[in-house]
Amino acid sequence: MQGHPEVAVLRYGHRPGRDDRMTTHVGLTARALGADRVVFPDNAGQSEQTVADITERFGGPFDVELTDELNAFIRDWGGAVVHLTMYGERVQDVEDEIRRAHSEDRQPVLVVVGGEKVPFDVYEEADWNVGVTNQPHSEVAGLAVFLDRLFDGAELEGEYEDADQRVIPQALGKRVEDLDEE
Repeated sequence: MQGHPEVAVLRYGHRPGRDDRMTTHVGLTARALGADRVVFPDNAGQSEQTVADITERFGGPFDVELTDELNAFIRDWGGAVVHLTMYGERVQDVEDEIRRAHSEDRQPVLVVVGGEKVPFDVYEEADWNVGVTNQPHSEVAGLAVFLDRLFDGAELEGEYEDADQRVIPQALGKRVEDLDEE
């Protein structure tokens, strides 16, 4: 969402073949719900290509990149680090503090979303370890709830620039408009 300090999502870990769809959905959810970029592990090139293609077709701005230095990325982040984990503090107990750090203190926020087992170093490096329900569920669902709480629902009104296509909301059926034909 433009006009705010950066929000980036880091997918920590990716098992090719097993996590392809989930990693892609982390990126698509980050894009759709207001993050500025997603960073995937360097072995998630297929997910990177898919998210870049969706961004090209349905608009941005949104960046997608790969890194082979997940721990260094977290360590070198110049703002607040939020690690989403079912073992963390309840999102409803810390959301105001995180939102204040982001919007009032103007800190960029890195949201770490685990794939495989996340090492304890990540828990220690995070400013907040946050749980959405503290129950086992999809990391995509946790990311969606967290971003909605961070942006207080404003991301649902987001506008995308440079889109080739746009979904037209309607009660029944599917309608996608090609914008280059307008």
